[in-house]
Amino acid sequence: MKTWKNLMPLVAEMENLYNAFWKAKRGKEKKQEVQAYGDSLDENLYALSQQLETGEVTAGDYRFFKIYDPKERMVCAAPFAQRVLHHALMNVCGPLLDKKQIFDSYACRRGKGQYAALERAQMFHAKYKWCLKLDIRKYFDSIDHDILKQKLARTFSDCQLLNVLFKIIDSYESESGKGLPIGNLTSQYFANHYLCALDHCLYERLHVAAYVRYMDDMLIWSDDREELLDKGKSVRSLLDGLHLKLKVFSLRRTAQTTEFLGYRLKGKGLLLSQRSMKRYSRRMVEAYRLYKCGFWDEENLTAHIRPMTAFVMKADSYNFRKKTLAKLEKYEVDFPKGL
Repeated sequence: MKTWKNLMPLVAEMENLYNAFWKAKRGKEKKQEVQAYGDSLDENLYALSQQLETGEVTAGDYRFFKIYDPKERMVCAAPFAQRVLHHALMNVCGPLLDKKQIFDSYACRRGKGQYAALERAQMFHAKYKWCLKLDIRKYFDSIDHDILKQKLARTFSDCQLLNVLFKIIDSYESESGKGLPIGNLTSQYFANHYLCALDHCLYERLHVAAYVRYMDDMLIWSDDREELLDKGKSVRSLLDGLHLKLKVFSLRRTAQTTEFLGYRLKGKGLLLSQRSMKRYSRRMVEAYRLYKCGFWDEENLTAHIRPMTAFVMKADSYNFRKKTLAKLEKYEVDFPKGL
C-alpha cells in the first residue's frame, strides 16, 4: 500500500498558502474577518507557514448554527484563518486521498460530483431489475477518531502532517472520540476516505458489478434480489468494524422509484423527490417575497434562484416548475429569463 511522506514542506510553501487563501475567500469577500485577514495577508500567511512547520496550529473555536435544508443539521463554521489552513492541507493531501478512491465514489472529487453520480446511477438503474439503497445513520457524528487516524497514518507517513491532521480531528466531538464537524473542508475529505476500504472490499472481495457511492449514500444494483440482500448484510458487517450503523435496507425494483441525492430514479427517468419539490417551492416563495419587498434587487434574486432552477431542471420537472411559478403570480414579479 503506497504511503506519502515529506509533505509538510509542500503544505507550508507560501505559493500553496496564497492559493489556499484565494480558495477560502471565494464568495466571502465582503465578510469582515476575510477583509481583516487580507489586510495583513503576507504577515498572516507567513505566520501560518511557521505554525505548520512547528505543528503549533490552532484548531477548533467553531461557531455553531442549525440549518433545516433539506433536514435539520448542526453546522460548524471555523474561523477564517482555519479555513485557509484546511484549504492549504487539502491542496496537497486531497489529490493523494483521491488516488485511493474507486471509480464509483463521487463526493469531494474533481471531475465527479453529484450530477456525475446521478448519471452513473441512471445508467445502472436502466440496466438492472433491482436496486438496494444503503444509508448510514448519523454518519458524520459516528466517525471514530481512532479508526480515522489509523487510516490516515496508513496513507501519510509524514509525522508533522499527521500531527496537524490529528489536531483538527480532535477539535470536535459529537460524543467521546467520535464525530467530524459538518462544514469543515477537511471533514468532507476525511469522511469520504473513511469508507474507501469498504468500496474496495465491495469491488474486490464481493465482486459488486454496479455500485455508486456519494459520501454515505450507497446504491447497489443486480438482477438477483437475494444477491442484493446478501451484499447488504455483508456491508452491514463491514460497517460494524468501522463502528457505523446502517439504516433499514431499501430494496426496490428499478421500475419503482428509488430516492438518491434529492431525486427519484425510476427506470430510465429522473424525478424530483417530494422533499426537493417542497424545498424548491418554499425557497422560491421566500426569494420572490424578498425581491418584492425591496430587500433584493434582480441581480440578487437571479443569483439565488438560478442554482435552484438548475437543480430541478435536471429532472423531469417542467409541469412542476410551471405550477410553482404560477403560484408566484400574485407577487406581480417579472421573472428573469431562463427561470
